[in-house]
Amino acid sequence: MNCPPRILVVATGNPGKLREIAAVLADLPVRVMGLDELPPIDEPAETGATFADNARDKARYYAEATGHWCLADDSGLVVDALDGRPGVHSARYAADDCPPDSPRDLIDAANNRKLLAELADVADERRTARFVCHLAMADDDRVVLEARGVIEGRITRAEAGDNGFGYDPLFFVPATGMTTAQLPPERKNAISHRGQATRQFAERLRQWLSSQQP
Repeated sequence: MNCPPRILVVATGNPGKLREIAAVLADLPVRVMGLDELPPIDEPAETGATFADNARDKARYYAEATGHWCLADDSGLVVDALDGRPGVHSARYAADDCPPDSPRDLIDAANNRKLLAELADVADERRTARFVCHLAMADDDRVVLEARGVIEGRITRAEAGDNGFGYDPLFFVPATGMTTAQLPPERKNAISHRGQATRQFAERLRQWLSSQQP
């Protein structure tokens, strides 16, 4: 008798992130569920100094709160000319200009405006940056799997493309000649930091699930 697939809660309220992760995990014997399918849970404070710290903390927090396996990511944009900012503060970079309960598109727009303003006087060759994604999966209070992905690029002077979210319209990937918001979803997932980390995670989850078989 086949057992029903285990629920894997993806600890995000961002529908773009959920779609990208769920697409990569589609052939694994888990049911991917977003936080919007569960009763409301207070968000944890993100106090980690690194993406890895925050991903681990969120995974443990939501695993204990929901009673399910939980996959959490912490990802963001690291800009060399800004000494690594926005970094772990990427999601709320423009918090002073946009309340945290604002719709996602307004938050993204405010973050992008702030980034462009801070880089206004920075020459093109110095606008190098990278997207970083760290994934952690927790089973109750234990982090059991982790993965990481990075993609290099530079920050444009104006937004281009509408296929992505967050900083995608400003993140130019030289190898493609486009921003990540101009790439078709399949191509973006093939090269993105989150796509890299999720594929790595999917393979590790496959192996881990096999090791759990009686």
